Amino acid sequence: MNITIRKMQYEDTKQVQRIAKTTWNATYEGIIPLEVQNNFVKSNYSDESMKQRIERSIVYVAEVEGKVIGFANYSKVRDGGKVELAAIYIYPEYQGKGIGNALIQQAIKELIGIKEIYINVEKDNKIGMNFYEAKGFEIVKESDSEFDGHILKQVRMVKKV
Repeated sequence: MNITIRKMQYEDTKQVQRIAKTTWNATYEGIIPLEVQNNFVKSNYSDESMKQRIERSIVYVAEVEGKVIGFANYSKVRDGGKVELAAIYIYPEYQGKGIGNALIQQAIKELIGIKEIYINVEKDNKIGMNFYEAKGFEIVKESDSEFDGHILKQVRMVKKV
């Protein structure tokens, strides 16, 4: 399988929105109520939100045979070389094939001054937790946060680069 990692373009918006909806529903089934998931995706992946993501942060997409099958959204590098990985989602049928790792490696290669990558993960998201631990992320904090009327068990993780 030939994977291409590149920066997201405005034309990729619909594909990225579909990935977000599909993967949110698959990842958080039984963890976050469907209505809460749908509200989050509708708000955070609206056309306007996507435009702001492209303008204010770094979004990489993973392409296979011309089809966008995953993406990762990073903040710009902040003081001390800190970067926030706001989202990384890959269609379920493409997970476990090195695409998530390729999206992380692209950021490490391109983001000048990067020293640490931070991410927040829902503790019950076993697939996500296993992925990040396998990639060298370590837990730095656990907390509860309210999310559209639902309590999330958040785990804050960091990877030193």
